[in-house]
Amino acid sequence: MTRSLAPARRSPPTKTSLPTLKHEKRLARAFGGLVAGIDEAGRGPWAGPVVVAAVILDPKAVPEGLNDSKKLSEARREALYATILSQADVGIVMASAARIDAMNIRAATLWAMRGALCALSERPAAALIDGRDVPPALPCHGEALIGGDAASLSIAAASIVAKVTRDRLMVRLSEELPDYGFAAHKGYGTAQHQDALARLGPCAYHRRSFAPIRLRLEQRAT
Repeated sequence: MTRSLAPARRSPPTKTSLPTLKHEKRLARAFGGLVAGIDEAGRGPWAGPVVVAAVILDPKAVPEGLNDSKKLSEARREALYATILSQADVGIVMASAARIDAMNIRAATLWAMRGALCALSERPAAALIDGRDVPPALPCHGEALIGGDAASLSIAAASIVAKVTRDRLMVRLSEELPDYGFAAHKGYGTAQHQDALARLGPCAYHRRSFAPIRLRLEQRAT
């Protein structure tokens, strides 16, 4: 049963703080059950999906070294990814470029957040969502946590799963379409990506509603 409670927006952590289970424990006490962390990867790129992960950690088996994925090396993220999948309940949902174009990036991300939560094998009593927004129609209480990937261990774990999942996907897309260089820039608007777009135009994985891609399409049409 969905609880329509207003989310509590917390202040971001300090730069020197490390994520903890403080927020998970608070919500577990308040709502009497499991707590999931939710985060996304890939809102800003011009190509590829946005990937969302939801993670319920076992408080007795929290992988050592969890942190905001942006603060970890690729090798460390890969190692933690495997550990998280083996020790935690994980749900992953991707919103494709076509869905992003149809819904807009914010709505597509919120759609994927709800889907990732519903993909968990167990229904949590509450969810911590990185950022400012709580997806509509969640099957549990939701709370937005600004800077959550640096404050909450569950969100940090979700950020790692989402990042590694998306990076691996972009490498596979690069094997399919090597001239775009997706393995290197992961769809972000780098000089290499801009050069590929100038030479080749957008492919099926580009977000045509994004201004740089829309402009390329308009230029090629004239």
